[in-house]
Amino acid sequence: MTATDQDVQPAEDPSPEVAPVRAGDELDWDRLEAYLRANIADLDGEMEALQFPYGSANLTYLLRFGPTELVLRRPPRGTIAPGAHDMKREHKVLSRLWQHWDKAPRSYLLCEDHDVIGADFFVMERREGIVIREVLPPEMAHHDRLAERTGLALADAMAEFHALDPDTCGLADLGRPDGFVERQVSGWKKRWDLAEPADGLPLMHEVHARLERAVPTPTRVSFVHNDLKLDNAQFDADDPDRVKSIFDWDMTTVGDPLIDLGTLLNYWPDPADERSRALREGMDQWGLPTRAALTQRYATAAGIDVDQVAWYEAFALWKTAVVIQQLYNRYLEGATQDDRMAQRAYQIGERAEAAAAVLTSAGL
Repeated sequence: MTATDQDVQPAEDPSPEVAPVRAGDELDWDRLEAYLRANIADLDGEMEALQFPYGSANLTYLLRFGPTELVLRRPPRGTIAPGAHDMKREHKVLSRLWQHWDKAPRSYLLCEDHDVIGADFFVMERREGIVIREVLPPEMAHHDRLAERTGLALADAMAEFHALDPDTCGLADLGRPDGFVERQVSGWKKRWDLAEPADGLPLMHEVHARLERAVPTPTRVSFVHNDLKLDNAQFDADDPDRVKSIFDWDMTTVGDPLIDLGTLLNYWPDPADERSRALREGMDQWGLPTRAALTQRYATAAGIDVDQVAWYEAFALWKTAVVIQQLYNRYLEGATQDDRMAQRAYQIGERAEAAAAVLTSAGL
């Protein structure tokens, strides 16, 4: 019998939304404060700095000036893959998209002066809402079919995002749709070649070759977020059918929207899985919609053909293995003291195996 979210009792979330700044992630607070006061009006009171502890790569901080709350984002420390963690891109997207879509936070300020904190950074508005991570949130426990409804709401929000016109939003120049998928495959292979451990992982090369042979023809051009997943969404505590905000826009481009669907499926647990894809233990017991139900909901809402979705799912599994290897290497280099990076290293091989299995099931 499959568990539903009525069988699972929502627990108290063991981790706070914000926490003290992690050792090694401190910034030059004096320089930062002086810069912000000179460039943002009406910052009254002493500055308080906290950290959003969940992100795996970019560093995100909550800055409080009396009643005013701001969010600062900067790239991670250590070796950064070419084109990754692009704060200029994220600021560009969020300084324009908020005017056309209520789920995009507004970015106020971009700083490219590395004398301030040693890297590009931008500052955006603080959004209030519920992010679903470790457990089903107690604040929403009174809603029926909570996990199912939030999952389907995310599929609806993704379809809504893909319906936006990049030109109308002033963001048509974010990417080059022609050859987009092919460049994704070749670009992430280059990242794997740079990140691959000394003892190698032949299956990653095999999966790449299979993906390359079967690149699908896109059926639509739209915005692509490139990191859509449950914990990059913020929900309304009073309405599980509504996504309030989407976060992590540094890889946003224009291309094939099914790249986003594949990304979501790659992270999504399913009762049929022999090995859970859940980012956190227990997610597969919440009563989330199956991957098939999620795909169908998106296809209906977006009005798009999803017959080739297996390729996109396999690509996302393989790509996520590359990302985890990059993060693990950063941990080994000492660029971060976030122990989660070491704890997830086992997923590299597992995701490569899952990608191969999806391709085989689809006859690719």
